[in-house]
Amino acid sequence: MENNSIISGDKPTVMVTNDDGIEGPGLLALVQVLVSTRRYNVLVCAPESEQSAVSHCITWRHPIAAKQVHIDGATAYAVSGSPADCASLGISKTLFPSVPDLVISGINMGSNCGYHIVYSGTVAGAREAFLNGVPAISVSYDWVGAKSSINDFTLAAEACLPIINGVLAELRNKTYPQNCFLNIDLPANIANHKGYKLTKQGKSLIKMGWRQVTSESDKAAGKMLSTMVMETDSTASTEINASATSAEHLLFTREIRSGQVDEDDSDHRSLQEGYITVTPLGALSNVEIDCHAYLKEWLPNAAERLSASAL
Repeated sequence: MENNSIISGDKPTVMVTNDDGIEGPGLLALVQVLVSTRRYNVLVCAPESEQSAVSHCITWRHPIAAKQVHIDGATAYAVSGSPADCASLGISKTLFPSVPDLVISGINMGSNCGYHIVYSGTVAGAREAFLNGVPAISVSYDWVGAKSSINDFTLAAEACLPIINGVLAELRNKTYPQNCFLNIDLPANIANHKGYKLTKQGKSLIKMGWRQVTSESDKAAGKMLSTMVMETDSTASTEINASATSAEHLLFTREIRSGQVDEDDSDHRSLQEGYITVTPLGALSNVEIDCHAYLKEWLPNAAERLSASAL
């Protein structure tokens, strides 16, 4: 897909989506900053409710609804679908009259590094645009409970402007690479960040488990950020669905068991060091070379043994 507005020199069109929902503070801060520059036509197509950690799920079996909502300076719709649904609908020329020049998914409340990228609805929103040929960026802020504030989202959005402008300039010159999209993570201390750093997706992971809910006091669960980090602030707490509380049901809730962090120069480690990490991503899940080499030898032998045993 290509929107000719940026090529012709008109204002570029930027579409914003997210997974925290259209009222998410990160999305609202990003839109406000984009609008305030007066350099872009700003569209918003975002979920009507919280969709964190839904990964790249799409709605297939029933229609989705889109309702126009008011966000100053932007044309905005709240959609009854996932982040991937919103990105797909927003670039389809069905909801808006043209294809945006750039899709930005975020700003997410919580970082998206390492293996957590697989679970992230924020990253999926950008990935869906990328799969359909539209340049995209996913943006996440490393929210830390009791330390971070809503104002940090504005600082995070402002810190993204050089990258957004740089991408749009390359698109105008037709020199931007078509085989990747960008995942940006901004450190918790965004006011004193150490600069921008090109990184690679690492293997950091918060390992989750389950525990059974056995009392009424257990039925209040913390909000799960897209990173699978539990936010335990009382203001973020949610209640387990009351429809599942009868005596016939066993109730379970997720809990953090352990963490696995990279030792190399990866996205998560650089983020924790205070850098704004910029990680190019693709959509393929290629295995590491040593696994492929092993299986190249293993598969013919396994097939031969299976044929022999069948006889």
